[in-house]
Amino acid sequence: MSSEDKDEQINWDELRPQLIKLGLELGPLILFFIVNARAGIFVATAWFMAAMAVSLALSWLIMKRIAIMPLVTGIVVLIFGGLTLWLQDDTFIKMKPTIVNSLFAVVLLGGLLFGQNLLKYVFGEVYKLQEEGWRQMTLRWGLFFVVLAILNEVVWRSFSTDIWVAFKVWGIMPLTFVFSILQWPLLTRYAVTGEERGA
Repeated sequence: MSSEDKDEQINWDELRPQLIKLGLELGPLILFFIVNARAGIFVATAWFMAAMAVSLALSWLIMKRIAIMPLVTGIVVLIFGGLTLWLQDDTFIKMKPTIVNSLFAVVLLGGLLFGQNLLKYVFGEVYKLQEEGWRQMTLRWGLFFVVLAILNEVVWRSFSTDIWVAFKVWGIMPLTFVFSILQWPLLTRYAVTGEERGA
């Protein structure tokens, strides 16, 4: 095997967990979108809850761990999805993204007020950044979660259920992806060098 083949193999080994994680996060959302179009919001909510439970279980079986953000999201989905089905009121499932994003924003921005870069504890194994890098990254993601919470409130209160479901699946995920890509300059600017790691 040539050195180029080895490099390609290493890249795939590093990429595979990220692809699995992406699939486990996208799967329940896409299922939610499809079932809503065919059977309505209440049936879609039931399937969404089941799919989230399966996704968390698969994450534990495949990755041997469950990341904190999918875990919190899954718990809120089960609570608000349960209320939606029990009370037959789709307001609860529509408010779920607002609650989750507001919770993440409060935790991240609140941590900064106490001098804690809490994002470091979530992504510290993936990225090696200087403290200022973690501070700026935590601030940016905290504010981004605020924006997502506000957007969700505007969309579900102003448009139909079908438009809200489409926005949840095809709006929020692309926005999050683009925002993540835009953080690349910050990641490279504050990356810890080999010398700094050894210091």
